[in-house]
Amino acid sequence: MSIKYIEPFVTAAQNVFRDFFGEEPTPLKPYLVRREEEKGWELSGIIGIGGDSKGVVVVSLNARTAQRLTSRLVGREITENCDDVMDTIGELVNIIAGNAKKGLEQYRLMISLPSIVSGKEHLVAWPAGIPIVGIPFSMADGDFLLAVGLENIIREEP
Repeated sequence: MSIKYIEPFVTAAQNVFRDFFGEEPTPLKPYLVRREEEKGWELSGIIGIGGDSKGVVVVSLNARTAQRLTSRLVGREITENCDDVMDTIGELVNIIAGNAKKGLEQYRLMISLPSIVSGKEHLVAWPAGIPIVGIPFSMADGDFLLAVGLENIIREEP
């Protein structure tokens, strides 16, 4: 699996978590996401990619982690999945995709507005025919998954 084009996304995720939340997320071993995979995530922020490549960027995490991160941003304790939590996750995936796009300037990429999917053990409808690379991250406030698929850029290799 060629994952060199994932590096801008990993760097963008580390930077946004450090700059906005004071967290230093540690990337773990990347893997190829199976379409039917369930990991118990409760929230996913999703950004579509268009232009020279089609694809998707997804950040998935559990509700408590999202609430802790949102609490840091808004300066008060958040204990439920309110609009502030949904806005935080949407902005998080938006910033990661936008900053990573800068690291792939050789491609003309456009990003969509973020969408949020919530629900215990929800499934993301991954685009067909595009390998999706999952990069789990570990941090003090909880784990999250960054998943990226870019048609004709990220490839499965024998």
